[in-house]
Amino acid sequence: MPELPEVETVRAGAEPHLVGRRVAEIEFARADLRWPIPIDELGRLRGRTCTAVARRSKYLLLCFDGPERPIAVVHLGMSGRLAVDLHARRAAPPPWKKHEHWRMRFQDRLVRYVDPRRFGALGFATAAGLAAHPWLAPLGQEPLEPGFDGAFLHRISRKKKCSVKSLLMDARLVVGVGNIYASESCWLARVRPRRAAGSLRVADCDALAAAVQHVLRAAIASGGTSFRDFVGVDEGAGYFARELQVYERSGETCRRCGATIRRTVDVGRSTYWCAGCQR
Repeated sequence: MPELPEVETVRAGAEPHLVGRRVAEIEFARADLRWPIPIDELGRLRGRTCTAVARRSKYLLLCFDGPERPIAVVHLGMSGRLAVDLHARRAAPPPWKKHEHWRMRFQDRLVRYVDPRRFGALGFATAAGLAAHPWLAPLGQEPLEPGFDGAFLHRISRKKKCSVKSLLMDARLVVGVGNIYASESCWLARVRPRRAAGSLRVADCDALAAAVQHVLRAAIASGGTSFRDFVGVDEGAGYFARELQVYERSGETCRRCGATIRRTVDVGRSTYWCAGCQR
């Protein structure tokens, strides 16, 4: 599933194409994805100008002007793709793609949402009600914003029996650190991912917070990680997979200490770590 770096890559790619452009039309091929689509409310976006393309955790926020400052809330799910067609001024609208579920026409730009598995979502909010939206209200700390540091990790990890990796992936506490980035961050911080979170010392938390931010920023700079489904708005792949140190490298040699990288399965998710340099 796309995580923070992938969604941020899509956000940054879409922003220059949408901001300042007015919605001419929004169309739907179906009435639901993972959840029902609020078609009537989203219809209020017609004639509105996009003022920002923002992100909260794994949700894209397409913000518009006018009364109540409406927002389209987009989740890509496991296989969703938000593509921007740069040639929307053609005489006839382009045919719908296979698995294309909704589209939003912005003057000379066409936003298409394609999702074979239909695990994505499209919702509606207003600026005043955004924080209380049921998809966003339970979300925790953004790791690339003020407030995320070693002191924060030390505070939320006290008396926790879950693993360090599970702590990082708990969206009620920290958002956007998915399976790949949790394993990579633990390796960089020299912390074993299956270690009990409550055993982390202050120095461990400082190293782990710095590692999470470094890994996420590096992944964003590389356009995210593409293994199967993820592509950006230009349908180009992300290249952070080339920089992975432990993820999907089970049985190979650690580039830092020379020990063997191991893999276990925890709650259906693969966990990778170096048996030599992660404690």
